[in-house]
Amino acid sequence: MGKNEKKKKNRSKKSKKLILILTLLQMSLTDDLRKDMFTFSKEGNTNASDILKMALASIKNAQLAQDNELTEQDIEKILRKEVKKIEDSISQFTQMGRTDLVEKETSQLEIIRKYIPELMSEEEIKTIINNKITELNITSMNDMGRLMGAVMKETAGRADGNTVKNLVTQILTK
Repeated sequence: MGKNEKKKKNRSKKSKKLILILTLLQMSLTDDLRKDMFTFSKEGNTNASDILKMALASIKNAQLAQDNELTEQDIEKILRKEVKKIEDSISQFTQMGRTDLVEKETSQLEIIRKYIPELMSEEEIKTIINNKITELNITSMNDMGRLMGAVMKETAGRADGNTVKNLVTQILTK
């Protein structure tokens, strides 16, 4: 084997290692969910694996409906919807006095929240709103739509839309 062939072989090995490292670094949220679901399944934690199965099914359904790959932000939105569903279930089960189901749903809620970044605080959102008001020269409620669009783009899934709307309305009506 000549020197050039050895160099090519070494480069090939290095590039394969680099690709493997990059792949591991880019492990997506969906991959994390799937990996943890299998781990919980193997451990016999059906409650945790069930909620992750439901989350993965919702992600898969959204992906099929969209006909292309979902972004991490899309997946986070789906998981936030799952959180809202669970919170609604908890409130309904609480009203019905079903403490057993409340406990189950609460544990599922804790599990799924681990995969979602925390939402921005109201103070952080207010700062963005005020910056956008100045930047866009917003003067009245007539410009609320333009302001909402700019703020939602800036917060990019890190803020609840209703919270942003309430804060924008509150600030513009002062």
